[in-house]
Amino acid sequence: MRSDEEIAAARIGPPELHNGTIYLAPYDPEWPRQFEPEAARIRGALGERVLLLEHAGSTSVPGLSAKPIIDIVLAVADTTDEPAYVPDLEAAGYRLRVREPDWHEHRMLRGADPTVNLHVFTLGCSEIDRMMRFRDHLRADEADRTLYENAKQELAGRTWKYVQHYADAKSQVVEQIVARSGVTPRDCVRH
Repeated sequence: MRSDEEIAAARIGPPELHNGTIYLAPYDPEWPRQFEPEAARIRGALGERVLLLEHAGSTSVPGLSAKPIIDIVLAVADTTDEPAYVPDLEAAGYRLRVREPDWHEHRMLRGADPTVNLHVFTLGCSEIDRMMRFRDHLRADEADRTLYENAKQELAGRTWKYVQHYADAKSQVVEQIVARSGVTPRDCVRH
């Protein structure tokens, strides 16, 4: 689990204290439909700089409960070149909230109405493949989807100082499922 200092170092602005349980909404078939206008907004803001755009996370897996936040994976040419994409995304209504140079040079922007976590990686980054294959495996494998659902429900009932701590606590079950899904790690490849 990440320390308070690690969370603070990655945040743009002050960390958001949660100090509560996690609300998991029952699966909502509107979630994939909510992704579509967000994808159009991102493509409208960035045009050809969008190298990959996918609905990810639990809201992209039919039948799975989730925090009602649409997770989107965006691949760009180079996440470290923030001037090439962040200002246009901010003009479209997203706000840069997380910068993680030590974790795949990940950036996360937040959107509202619906709430969106826009995860930005460099095209070719292993985490993109890992996230997409995990999503696809959960869509296809009922036993692992149920295992993940049960773990999420149990963890969601605990009190968490930061939502990130809840996300980190899911890592063990995620890694078990990833190992069965055939996802193999690779380094990020810059194009």
